[in-house]
Amino acid sequence: MKKFPKKTAMPKATNIKSCEGLVSIEGQNQLLHQRGITIWFTGLSGSGKSTIAMALEKTLFEKRNLSCLLDADDVRLGMSKDLGFSKNDRKENIRRVGEVAKLFVEAGFIVLASFISPYRSDRDEVRRLHEAANLKFIEVFVDCSLAEAERRDPKGLYHKARQGKIKNFTGIDDPYESPVRADLCLRTDQLTLEEEVTAVLDYLECNQIIVTQCINQSDSISQNPQATRSGASV
Repeated sequence: MKKFPKKTAMPKATNIKSCEGLVSIEGQNQLLHQRGITIWFTGLSGSGKSTIAMALEKTLFEKRNLSCLLDADDVRLGMSKDLGFSKNDRKENIRRVGEVAKLFVEAGFIVLASFISPYRSDRDEVRRLHEAANLKFIEVFVDCSLAEAERRDPKGLYHKARQGKIKNFTGIDDPYESPVRADLCLRTDQLTLEEEVTAVLDYLECNQIIVTQCINQSDSISQNPQATRSGASV
């Protein structure tokens, strides 16, 4: 009988069995000339998670690497539109995203997951889900002070939260638990967007997730210094 990871609920459905395809994960990686991995961007709203993830997606595309962007707002408009922002709903939202990310990594994709994911235990559960399947997962802490994130307030959410118009808002009336073992830490109040993207790319190359390929440097994000932050999703 298949053993499920600790703290993971048993499925309600019966008479089900995991389907193992005829193409191995290694085969998918060889086909795509990269290794599948989930890059999990966590941080306060407005810290820059989505901006970094989108810029990284563009750069990976230019390098001929296949990636998939999972962004909080898009997920809540679809797969998690039945969930709110209570602690239990946040937990279920992150669980769903973790399962989807795992499926993409098994297919060889580089998954860029941009979520506040304020609770450490929820993020750790996604890591365990990947590690149990021998899949790569890294946590990137998009570190930005509350004061700076609130100063940016690209969507006006902090202002509404301060007025009591938004409840359970992370950093105001809900906690944010910073990572204790993040694989990367990006201080977005100190680094440029180009430096942030480069830091993630360096990690991927040093860990042989991607292999440096020749590309037209004029098309690279490093040649676009006017790229601006749009703020992270909730």
